[in-house]
Amino acid sequence: MTAILERRESERLWGRFCNWITSTENRLYIGWFGVLMIPTLLTATSVFIIAFIAAPPVDIDGIREPVSGSLLYGNNIISGAIIPTSAAIGLHFYPIWEAASVDEWLYNGGPYELIVLHFLLGVACYMGREWELSFRLGMPLGLLLHIQLLLQQLLQFS
Repeated sequence: MTAILERRESERLWGRFCNWITSTENRLYIGWFGVLMIPTLLTATSVFIIAFIAAPPVDIDGIREPVSGSLLYGNNIISGAIIPTSAAIGLHFYPIWEAASVDEWLYNGGPYELIVLHFLLGVACYMGREWELSFRLGMPLGLLLHIQLLLQQLLQFS
C-alpha cells in the first residue's frame, strides 16, 4: 500500500494531467483534440448567444445602410439573425485586432466570422477527437470517415 502511495506522489503534475486527458476510463473522453475543441465550441456558442441578443446593426453590403438582426434591435426569435457582411463571407480574414475599434469590428460583421471560424475549427477538432478515441480503443475508422465527409461538405458550402 505504501509503495503505491509513494509512486503516485512522485508522479508529476503534467504526467497526471496527460493521463487524465487521454484516459478512456473517464465518463466523457476529452483527448488532445478535445483540449482545443471544448474552448472553440464554447466560444462560438457564447458569441452566438450574445450576438443574437445584443449585436449592433451591421453594414451588410458596403453602402453604409446597417441591418440589425439582434433581439435588442426589434427582432423576435423567428426574425433574429447574426448578420454577415459581404467581406465576412470568405473574402478575407477580419480578426478583432485588425479593426481600429471594437465598434468598427462589430459594424463590419466580426461576430459572424468569429462564430463561423470557431465552429469550423471545433467541428474539425471533434473529428480528430473521434479518431483519437477510436485509435485508443482499437476501433475501425468507419465513423470517422462519415464525420470527415460531413466536414468536407460543410466546408464546401461555407
